[in-house]
Amino acid sequence: MIRYIIRKAGYALAVMLGIVVVVFFLFNILPVDPARMTQGQRADVQSLEAVRKEFGLDKPVPVQFIYYINDLSPVGVHVNSTAEQQRYGYVKLIPVWGNNVLVLKWPYLRRSYQTRQDVSAMLINVLPNTLILATAAMLLAIVLGIFLGVLCAVNQNTWIDRLCVSLSTLGISAPSFFAGIIIAWLFGFVLNKYTGLNMSGGLYNYDPFKGEVLTLKNLILPAITLGLRPLAIIVQLTRNAMLDVLGQDYIRTAKAKGLSKNAIIYRHALKNALNPVITAIANWFASLLAGSFFVEYVFGYNGLGKATVDALEMSDFPVIMGSILFIAFIFVLINILTDILYAWVDPRVKAF
Repeated sequence: MIRYIIRKAGYALAVMLGIVVVVFFLFNILPVDPARMTQGQRADVQSLEAVRKEFGLDKPVPVQFIYYINDLSPVGVHVNSTAEQQRYGYVKLIPVWGNNVLVLKWPYLRRSYQTRQDVSAMLINVLPNTLILATAAMLLAIVLGIFLGVLCAVNQNTWIDRLCVSLSTLGISAPSFFAGIIIAWLFGFVLNKYTGLNMSGGLYNYDPFKGEVLTLKNLILPAITLGLRPLAIIVQLTRNAMLDVLGQDYIRTAKAKGLSKNAIIYRHALKNALNPVITAIANWFASLLAGSFFVEYVFGYNGLGKATVDALEMSDFPVIMGSILFIAFIFVLINILTDILYAWVDPRVKAF
């Protein structure tokens, strides 16, 4: 098992390195000058050169890439100074050459071009809002999806089954940004006086007397929009798995023994039909974090996705690259944990 985990960790490291290379060079070949975006179109040459020097943009791209890898790496080489230690928060290991030391640190995502804030701090500040949104969407999809999937399987080939299958197919086909616009317009504008919901708004709103106030109603429409696609997939997965399980011999035996319909469905059939659903849930939770980008922007929900899109409009590359790497890390981590769980449940997996 340990050797299997080490091999998977090696694959994950290679994937992350590949993503870093692609993301870094992709944003460095764009015909955009971050210094000009920061200082404005009327900035003088001296101001632009000062900004480029501050962020290391005056160096050749290959040199910038080496520095970027050094910043991201948990083990790196840095100058032994108080200012550097405060910036990176490193722990000194051994001296290497001159005034440089080998250090142990958290990956450093640098500072925003626009606000000069630490990118890690900016992302951590909005991450809880995105996690709450993704969790709410996933819970909605799991609870409603399993219920409707079981309902379809039990009522196979009836109008209930056909309606659920048709709606789930529509839910899979509809892009999140399109569904978000329709849902925001319908429930936040047309039916606003009945629903009391807003077209846009963050999880926390500012009140001049109370400060930041938790506004849970602003979570409803984004969560529904984000949960539509996983809901539709869980409905179909549960339905198909239940139909397969209900045709097994042990189910017929349970019916012959006189067990109640509910006991057969929920105690015996559903338990054995949930394996593909659990796999889909594990994969979809990571996807929801990435899928929240468009949904948060449509609803003005202050999360990781909206912060990234806002940074994209301002060509704030450290924030964009930091959020992409963060989402990629979550994807890789969830996939590793899923593979380890499979290997623990079925040792035959380790042979492949």
